[in-house]
Amino acid sequence: MDRPIQRRDFLNGVAVAIGSSLLGAKSATGQSSAGAYPPALTGMRGLYPGSFTTAHSLRDHTFWKNDDKPSDTGERYDLVIVGGGISGLSAAYFYRKAAGKNARILILDVLDDFGGHAKRNEFDINGRKLLGYGGTYAIESPSPYSPIAKSVIDDLGIDVTATARVLDRKLYPSFGMGPGVFFDKETFGTDLLLPDPKPEKDADFGDPGTSETHWKVFHEQAPLPAGAKQDIQRIYEGTKDYMPGLSPAEKKARLARMTYAKYLTDVVGADPSVVKYFQTRPHAYFGVGIDAVSAQDAWGFGLPGFQGLDLGTEPGPGISHDSIQNEEAEKYWFHFPDGNASIARLLVRKLLPAAIPGNSVDDVVTARADYARLDEAASSTRIRLNSTVARVRHLGDVDSAKEVEVAYVKDGKLQSVRAGRCILACWHSMIPYLTNELSERQRTALASAAKVPIVYTNVLLKNWTAFQKAGVNSIYAPGSYCEAIQLDLPVSMGDYKCSRTPEEPILVHVMKTPCHPGLSARDQHRAGRVELYGTTFETFERNIRDEFARALASGGFDPARDIAAITVNRWPHGYAYEYNSLFDPFWLEGGEQPCVVARQPFGRIAIANSDAAAYAYTDAAIDEAYRAVNDLLGIA
Repeated sequence: MDRPIQRRDFLNGVAVAIGSSLLGAKSATGQSSAGAYPPALTGMRGLYPGSFTTAHSLRDHTFWKNDDKPSDTGERYDLVIVGGGISGLSAAYFYRKAAGKNARILILDVLDDFGGHAKRNEFDINGRKLLGYGGTYAIESPSPYSPIAKSVIDDLGIDVTATARVLDRKLYPSFGMGPGVFFDKETFGTDLLLPDPKPEKDADFGDPGTSETHWKVFHEQAPLPAGAKQDIQRIYEGTKDYMPGLSPAEKKARLARMTYAKYLTDVVGADPSVVKYFQTRPHAYFGVGIDAVSAQDAWGFGLPGFQGLDLGTEPGPGISHDSIQNEEAEKYWFHFPDGNASIARLLVRKLLPAAIPGNSVDDVVTARADYARLDEAASSTRIRLNSTVARVRHLGDVDSAKEVEVAYVKDGKLQSVRAGRCILACWHSMIPYLTNELSERQRTALASAAKVPIVYTNVLLKNWTAFQKAGVNSIYAPGSYCEAIQLDLPVSMGDYKCSRTPEEPILVHVMKTPCHPGLSARDQHRAGRVELYGTTFETFERNIRDEFARALASGGFDPARDIAAITVNRWPHGYAYEYNSLFDPFWLEGGEQPCVVARQPFGRIAIANSDAAAYAYTDAAIDEAYRAVNDLLGIA
């Protein structure tokens, strides 16, 4: 564990040999370098050190001094958009369609890359490019895409039915690989990887198999009390009605008011140690464990233990967006090798064709973005990165002003531009610090959007033979530092080819959600955010190396030998907060939703982003951008 990883990482296009202890520092110093190519930077990405300094100063009320006055750049735009994520890019797309291609639009973003959470990670190993997603994973949603969101996907040329053509679901099972569970010694008393002995083509991540062979191995080897193992099998396969005498509506009402953990122990009567086994299953969707997810959400999400309750198919009051299943929505799914970063790149290509060469969905995957073309004076649409907005205000009375001033910090300089309209496509929690023109009611609603912290890490391996030998392509690790380890989905598009043999290099996607069980969901998110800001790249790296070595010990994994590079995408402000029946009474009782109050336009300023829908999906970001643009189009 103390040996440095001998690897060659490409920083700003120059190959340099470095040890693991220098990786985070090297990439951090290159964030704003002229000629930098952000997708290829390794180390700490997402919200990297230095990217949030101005924002935190605004939060702490230490930014503005009495004599501060932004330097007017002299630039005038029809629309300034604060935030270059998918919602901000979509807003520019919709506004230009409505106002014409000559409409002058400026997009300002705090990061050194566009796309927001739709983050692209590029790696080069032995002359081969591998792509990973550092945020938004796929075109997917529990609800069907709206006609507006579908029209954007269609206009970008994305055919979601092509999944069957580009994704090889049979690859890993052909090598005898499937999902596995890693029991760590700190939580379960011993380190043990338990692969599914009979992997199926479409086995769900984290789900054990249901074959007789699986249960035989599970009962023989899983480091759990015998009673807990029997309970887990009963939870998966039992058909008992644990709430007899109640109607489906009454059952759902009770399930909406209790945690899944309490349902398992108090209603199902399972051994308390089963909670440790299921604890992190909902992390990827809710950002919290089963101690803070309602039993109704667990049912809708597909977790076991409800087979005998005869709940029907209709969701009850208070169910989360994520737990509402819809057959049409389930079919509308597509994954690019870099996740939804390709959607962001296709939107940029629409706005600035010279910045993203090519003309097809397939060629956008391997196209190299020209960052020098994003902010050219001759372009009607411009994207200005490394720019933290510090203030947005009307020049005059909110109701009668004809212009908005947007002040921002770039390269340490406080500057300003003017615009006829402005869309705040940034995080809701940041907006109250940017303007004093809001009512107290709207400020409170905006501040209630406690984003879900999350970490997506991409680990570049020289080969995946250790995974093959261990018999797994995904690992559910309920007690470990990172709760999910998954080999890259085998997607090939155009000139981009996935790794097809265990001897080839591959990316491994690793997920961590910093939870603090026992607190409310919002308080867990706040505590997790503080934790992430205080965690160094070296801490992430060491824990990942340790977890890989232990989980894949049966495959002979050696972190110093097998890992070629690591990129940590840290998102202290990650998913949009989705309402929870356990902690948000208005959601259960059908009251007014804070996001509706928060997104109201004021004067020449409108508000977008997935926070405005309290719905952490790309289609929500697109839909809210469309609404925000329409909020402004009627203004003379």
